[in-house]
Amino acid sequence: MLEVTVYKNEPFERALRRFKKKYEKAGILNDIKKNLNYEKPSVEKRMRKAKSIKRLHRTNFTRETGL
Repeated sequence: MLEVTVYKNEPFERALRRFKKKYEKAGILNDIKKNLNYEKPSVEKRMRKAKSIKRLHRTNFTRETGL
């Protein structure tokens, strides 16, 4: 559970900004998106492998072309 204490004479916007930073740093939204739809472990592994291959091709392409 995330908690943000609002200090005396502190604007609400600043406290909200601190809450958003904590929220992103904790990775709550990523966990929610990840658990939204169940994927079998084999499918998840296949997707990770395909993603890494794409990343390797992209880095090799940028190195060769100099972009």
